Amino acid sequence: MFLDELPEFNKSTLEVLRGPLEDRMVTISRVNASLTYPCNFMFVASMNPCPCGFYGSKEKECTCTPQAISRYMGKISGPLLDRIDIQIEVTPVKYQKLEGEAVSETSEKIKQRVDKARKIQQIRYKEHGIFSNSELTPSLIEQYCKLDHKCKLLLQNAFEKLGLSARAHARILKVARTIADLDDKENIETKHLAEAIGYRSLDRKYWKN
Repeated sequence: MFLDELPEFNKSTLEVLRGPLEDRMVTISRVNASLTYPCNFMFVASMNPCPCGFYGSKEKECTCTPQAISRYMGKISGPLLDRIDIQIEVTPVKYQKLEGEAVSETSEKIKQRVDKARKIQQIRYKEHGIFSNSELTPSLIEQYCKLDHKCKLLLQNAFEKLGLSARAHARILKVARTIADLDDKENIETKHLAEAIGYRSLDRKYWKN
């Protein structure tokens, strides 16, 4: 499910998503009955940093008042953000970069790496009845997301500095496990963990309070 301009949606509607994102179940209640259905989906959203779209930009000055920015950002709650595994800020692409000749990885090669990582996960979890790292339970995280001493120190520092929740802690480990799989590594290394932590810092930049 893709939600464009996330803060433009009704806040109460967005908050209802917290349950399905966490439990992969959705409950529909009516006068005569209450029915629960499986609801396993991928959630993708996009938004501007403020109503005018230029808050934090180095190219153009933001015209929004602090109050307007606060109201805009306030439509997205901390608990909802906590359930989003990867949070990335995308900056405008300069013309010179578009005209450059830098060689990037092709979509075909990326697909090959993704397919290989998915196969690794399917084989790894075949006895557990799951298919991907996103489905890992706390006990399986402990089993398959083991960290060495350096990784543990890195995660501890990030946890204390960024004020991460227990939910964010688990999601970082799942993402780090996926990055390691894409890198064709048996164990999570510091570079994999550091990248996963980097995907959790955006809310600390725009939702400081």
